[in-house]
Amino acid sequence: MDGDGSPVRVSRRIDAPAAAIFQALADPTCHLALDGSGMLRGAVTQAAVTGVGDVFVMRMYYSAHGDYEMDNHVVEYEQDRRIGWEPVAGRGHPDADAPDARWGHRWSYELVPDGPDTTIVTESYDCSRIPADERESMDGGRIWIDSMHDTLRRLDELCTGRRDGAHAGRAGD
Repeated sequence: MDGDGSPVRVSRRIDAPAAAIFQALADPTCHLALDGSGMLRGAVTQAAVTGVGDVFVMRMYYSAHGDYEMDNHVVEYEQDRRIGWEPVAGRGHPDADAPDARWGHRWSYELVPDGPDTTIVTESYDCSRIPADERESMDGGRIWIDSMHDTLRRLDELCTGRRDGAHAGRAGD
């Protein structure tokens, strides 16, 4: 995200069809294996996401808050093309009882086929709807870039069964 409020984006070409990648992203029980941030501890919700309006709950850990849950509200859903959610403070989070616990953060994934069995996956983090001082404290979302690259590497490994994603890489590399 730059000063203009645009989301932070990272992309990776993965040697797997979009349907297989989407299936992993829509299944909260896969998210622990995908997490490049190290904050996820597991899925409370066991069912796959099926559309906008679904909510899936994840167990989290952050040193400032300890163990807590996040309620992720699905705000984007196009089968095999796009999925996105906005986290809301859940059980155990210090902001869980705040009147407006939805902060304006949005995580989304766009899948663009690049041949029959290859997909360009773009992960986006958009914090444009949160107060400017909070955006600044997160360097406009850029603090997440390394973990986003790691998440896409893990997604690559999960969907291809190959370690380190050595066969693919960042889109444009």
